[in-house]
Amino acid sequence: MAGDEDTGQVRLRARSLADLSVMSALLQDAVVPIGDIAFLREENSFVLVANRYCWERDGERTGMRVLAGLRFDQVQKAAFRGIDRKNRNQFLALLSVNYADGLVAMHFAGGGAVKLEVGALNVALEDLDVPRPTTFQPKHSL
Repeated sequence: MAGDEDTGQVRLRARSLADLSVMSALLQDAVVPIGDIAFLREENSFVLVANRYCWERDGERTGMRVLAGLRFDQVQKAAFRGIDRKNRNQFLALLSVNYADGLVAMHFAGGGAVKLEVGALNVALEDLDVPRPTTFQPKHSL
């Protein structure tokens, strides 16, 4: 797992559950347009672009968000539950990304989920722009 220390932008690869757990934490509360989700069957990849909240900068006075790309390789099958993929303007809020026994599960607020069957865990997360201040900060009640 490696990041880009020069720019402060996230650039990570995950091949273990521990690495994926870090990615999941960074992606919590990311906003994902359905139109920016794709299973690239010919490439055995699943990709999405998310507007992620920069949890790693949470100590700053102003919250930040950044566009980030997420790519899963060695994907054999993708299944969607509780997500209307025809409504490409709908936004999903990503809660977590989990992995067990060759299955990746992405859970979204409201009960939606994506399940990926993978040959091996091989994931890349990369910020695509510089972080920008946001007024839309996640709030979680205890």
